[in-house]
Amino acid sequence: MPRANRYILPGYLYHITHRCHNRSFLLRFIRDRNYYTACLRKATRRFTVSILGYCLTRNHIHLILCCRELNSISRFMQFVEGRSAQQYNRRKKRKGAFWEDRYFCTMIQNGRSLWNCLRYIDLNMVRAGVVAHPSEWQWCGYNEFMGFHGRCRILDIPTLLVKLGFSDEVNARNCYREDIAMHLASGDLERRSMWTDSLAVGDRNFVEDMKKRIPRIRTYTTEEKTSEEAEIWSIKETKDAYT
Repeated sequence: MPRANRYILPGYLYHITHRCHNRSFLLRFIRDRNYYTACLRKATRRFTVSILGYCLTRNHIHLILCCRELNSISRFMQFVEGRSAQQYNRRKKRKGAFWEDRYFCTMIQNGRSLWNCLRYIDLNMVRAGVVAHPSEWQWCGYNEFMGFHGRCRILDIPTLLVKLGFSDEVNARNCYREDIAMHLASGDLERRSMWTDSLAVGDRNFVEDMKKRIPRIRTYTTEEKTSEEAEIWSIKETKDAYT
């Protein structure tokens, strides 16, 4: 996991992706997904990290984290993934790695890029054919954003609203609900590698700035864009990362 830290800078948002070892379905049981979310909740109280979005699947996780201090995400991930792996191995009397060797980080710009990334991960299990709507998958942030989880919150809603550019929570919910419905109706559920194998995603000025800040970048490129995602650029390494 430490290898990913060279790309993490305080004050930015990150989409974290991490697979179970050998792509195994180690999160297939409800109790293990529930334990992972409990670890997320504890970690938000221990470390200076806010969770703005998440989705736990049966063999990998997605998190959108707000990094507030140097190394805060590293400590956060070590706590959550260490605790969840130990609990699973102890319960199953199992030895060996639970997670792949490292998680992958994609720096996300505030505003439109964050909105699109949030929608992308909330639609993950719809895309996989497991559910018809993100509200049916309780291990993602959709229901909490919609206000259905009054207690045991994981998302930092006030920070999420600021980063999205909304001042009113009700308006943000309505817009997001309508956006999800529009994408479901149109069938626009295509998997976009931009969100899982880029180092940074945002407008052109953002990625040009990140190109200077992130060390050892070999190349950057634009993604194939839909009309909605015009002006969204990304930095990529030449080799495969998460996917």
